[in-house]
Order: sequence, then C-alpha cells, then structure tokens
Amino acid sequence: MHYFSKSVRTNFEDAVGATRQALEAHHLKILAEIDLRDPLRRYLTADFRPYLILSACSLPLAHRAIQANDNIGSILLCNVVVQQREEGHVDISAVDPDATIGTINDVDLMWTTRELRSLVQQAIDDVETLAEPQDLPRHSEAADRPLGWQLGRTTAVSAA
Repeated sequence: MHYFSKSVRTNFEDAVGATRQALEAHHLKILAEIDLRDPLRRYLTADFRPYLILSACSLPLAHRAIQANDNIGSILLCNVVVQQREEGHVDISAVDPDATIGTINDVDLMWTTRELRSLVQQAIDDVETLAEPQDLPRHSEAADRPLGWQLGRTTAVSAA
C-alpha cells in the first residue's frame, strides 16, 4: 500500500492541531475522529501511545466520485493518522488515494483521484511547516514561500 508520511518534532497535541489546520487549508473536512488509544485500553487493557485517526474528505470531490460510482463510499474517506512515536516525535500519514480509489477503472474517478491525491499530499507536507514552533525565527528563503511549497518533500512509502 502506498501512503504519504511526515515525521515532525513536536508534541502530540500540536501535531494534531497542525494536521487539522493543514487539512482545513486544503478544503478537506474532518467527518470523523477515532482516538484508538482509549478503546485499546478499555477493551484490551493495552497501554498504547497516542494514536488518532482523522477521517477527512473533500466534499466536492466526494460528490463527484459518488456521481461517477455510487458504491465508492467504502473507500471514499481519506484516513489521516497522527501517532506519537518517541517523546517529541509524531508521525502523520495518509494513504495515497491512488492506491484505493485510483484502482477503479473509471475515467471520472481517475481525475477525481488525482485531484484528491494532490490535496492530501499537500496537506501532509504542510503539517511540517505548521507544526514548527512559532517562536523560533526562520532564516531560510523557503520560509517566505506559501503553504504547499514543499510538495516534493513528502515521503511516499510502498509496502508489499
């Protein structure tokens, strides 16, 4: 499966806030949230690190996809995972829509998937910028660029 991933040096709450902000900046609405840590504690008595799933969606693209294929709902949402690694390190990842929706052989869905892929990739890239401590001065030319400039810096990962 292919996905986009970023690792940021910040606390979990700030990473979640930056992720929400990045999704919103790219018009991806959060329709559901799943805090996996609590159910794992409650039902399995497992002590687990902070792990939040944000189910996001571009409503205009979702509408277009459903018009093209009304059975698309099972893979329509883009789940963005925010998970604590070691102290001060948080990973943010999302599946590449091309790996799910893009597998359906439908021209309308292929175009929709490409647009969604771009939005998701940009949002994941932007988390890194948004999660930076605001009190630190920026000294690079890149700091003056608009959000989304670091498109090529997303880590795309493939697993068998």
